[in-house]
Amino acid sequence: MNSKERIRTSLSFEEPDRTGVFASYVPEIEAALREAGGIDEYDLGVALGNDMVKSCVGLEMSFYAKDEPEYTDDWGIGWKYAKNDFAAFTEIAHHPLAGDHSKLDSFEIPDPLEDSQYDDFRTKKRLYGDDKWLIGSCQISIFEACWYLRGLAQFMMDMALEPDYAGALMDKVMQFPLNAAQKFIELGADMVWFGDDVSMQTGMMMSIDMWRQYFKERYARLFSTCKQANPNIKIAYHSCGNCREILDDMIEIGLDVLNPLQPMAIDPFEIKKRYGSRLALFGGVCVQQLMPYGSADDIRNMVQRLIRECGRGGGYILAPAHHIQADTPLESIRVLYDVALNQPAVNVARRRAH
Repeated sequence: MNSKERIRTSLSFEEPDRTGVFASYVPEIEAALREAGGIDEYDLGVALGNDMVKSCVGLEMSFYAKDEPEYTDDWGIGWKYAKNDFAAFTEIAHHPLAGDHSKLDSFEIPDPLEDSQYDDFRTKKRLYGDDKWLIGSCQISIFEACWYLRGLAQFMMDMALEPDYAGALMDKVMQFPLNAAQKFIELGADMVWFGDDVSMQTGMMMSIDMWRQYFKERYARLFSTCKQANPNIKIAYHSCGNCREILDDMIEIGLDVLNPLQPMAIDPFEIKKRYGSRLALFGGVCVQQLMPYGSADDIRNMVQRLIRECGRGGGYILAPAHHIQADTPLESIRVLYDVALNQPAVNVARRRAH
C-alpha cells in the first residue's frame, strides 16, 4: 500500500498493512531535524515517514506569521513573542473586538478565497498527491476565533449574557472555515480538518447545554456542506483536553476523525473501546511527559501499545497529541518513527492469528 491507500483503508475501519503515522513539529524541532538529517525536502514529515501532508489557512497561520517581536495578523489580532528555556512562542497581545459591541458591525474577516493562500496546498498536491493523504486544515474555526478576537473571559461572558451578539460573531467568523474547506475540497483534499479547543485537561470549558446551543448546529452546517461538496471527504476535528462529553453529538452530525487524544486528559484506549468503528482516532502519543522525558523503552512500549490496541480493526492514525515540542530529544522522535515505520510484522501476525 502507499500512504494514501493506507490512510483510506484505516479510515474505512479496515486494517492496512501498517498503522498510518503523522507528526508535526514546532519551528525549533523542525530546524534541528533538518540540520541533523541534512533534509531539504519541502515537507519535513514526508522525509521522516509521515503518511499524510497538511496545509493550513486562516488563524492557524497567525502563530508565527512574522519575525517581528510584535505584529498584527490579517484578522487584526496583535501577537507578541515570548520565550521559555527551550523555545520562542507567540501569545495574543491585542483583541481587536474587545470592548464595544458595535465594533462587530464594521469588522470583516480575511477573504477565505484569496487564491495565494492555497499555493502551499497546490505545491504539496503536485509533489505528494499521488502517494500521500492530503489534509486541508482550517482549525481555530469558531469558538477560538471568536475569543481570539474578543478575549476569552469576555467571550465566555458574551455567550452567557449576550447570546445575540455571540451568535452574530460566530456566524461571521465561521464563514472562513466554511469557504476554506470547500476550496480545499475543490483542490483535491482527502480530508478537511476543523478545530476548536473547547475543553481543558479536566473537562469541558462550558456546559454541554451551552455547547449545544452555540456550536452543534454550526458544526453540523460545516460538516454537511463538506459532505455535499464531496460525499467521500473525511472530516477531522481537533480539541485539546477532555472533550468526551461532546463526542456522541459530533458523531451524530457527521464527524469522522477525532484529534488529538491528549492522553493526560482523555484515555485513547477507553475511547477506542467505547466508539469502535463509529469514530476514527488520530493522535495519542503524549508530548507533555512521554516524548520529552520518557526513555526510549517508554516511548517504544507506548507506541507499540497504541498500534496494537487502537489500531486493531483500523480506524487509527498514530500521532503525537500536538506538535512535537522543543524540549523533546531528537532521539525520542527517532524512536517514535522507528516503531511506527517498522510494524508490518505486528499487523500481519495479528491477521494470521484470526
